[in-house]
Parts: sequence; C-alpha cells; structure tokens
Amino acid sequence: MDLVETVIEDARWEAFGLAALAERAGRAALAGLGLPVAGFSISLMGCDDARIAVLNADFRGKPQPTNVLSWPSDERGAEFVGEAPEPPEPGAAEDPESLGDIAIAWDTCAREAAEQDKPMAEHVTHLIVHGVLHLLGYDHIEDEDAALMEGLEVRILASLGVSDPY
Repeated sequence: MDLVETVIEDARWEAFGLAALAERAGRAALAGLGLPVAGFSISLMGCDDARIAVLNADFRGKPQPTNVLSWPSDERGAEFVGEAPEPPEPGAAEDPESLGDIAIAWDTCAREAAEQDKPMAEHVTHLIVHGVLHLLGYDHIEDEDAALMEGLEVRILASLGVSDPY
C-alpha cells in the first residue's frame, strides 16, 4: 500500500513523476524518524502557482504563491522549544492514520531550483521531506526548532543521496 496518495492538478507534475518521488521522500522521512510506513497515509497535491496562491491566501492570509504548504491532521507540535514532537501512533494497515495534506507548486519549485542551481528532483524531494516533517509536528519558527528540523532534513536527504540544501 502506498504511503502518499498523489493528486495531480498540473500535468507538468505527472510528466515529472511526482507520485514516485513523493512516495520515496515520504518513506525516507518516516524511516529517518524511526516510524513505520505501514499504518500512515499522506495526501499530496501537485498544483501550479495560481492554485497554491489561493490556498496560501485562504489558510495563511498571504495571497501569493509559495513552494509547499502542509496541513497536519492533528496538532503534533512539541511541548517545549527545541524538542522533538511525540511521534503519532500508526493506524492499521487497512485503515492508516492520516498525517495530513501537502500541496506543492510547480512554477515556484521550478524557479527556485533554477535560481539555486539545483536539480528539480532534489529540490522537490527536499520540499516533500520538509512538508512531511511539518505534518509530524516539526516547525522552524524558533531558532532551536529550525535547527532540529533542518538537521533532520539534511540526514533524511543524505539517506536519499541528496546533498545538504542549506
């Protein structure tokens, strides 16, 4: 059973192979935290800048495109700054626990990858790992939390052969 259910709203994502890349990145993120893949599910939407700008305005009050957004199914944040959140309990394989939803925008991702001189696949892999960590309660508002989250991202990405994005 797949961990990530991918919905494609922009055909460029289909040609890119977003579903397979997201599955690989999602599995690596869970494995990097010692969580089983069985018993969890994630929904991912591959869209364009216009669609993500609407979502960003609706949910964050920022009416402009962004690269990735995430909506955890539960509040999973850590109790104290700099601490890892409690890991969620997996559901049954036939009834997995939803971790939440992620949306990723083609136009912004492609532009950022070009500006940063990175392969698009590596940039998107990083953003999906980043989004999954948000679903699991990690954030980067406080410096200590950002350091924890970035350290996890670097380690998880290294397990996939992706160089340090920072």
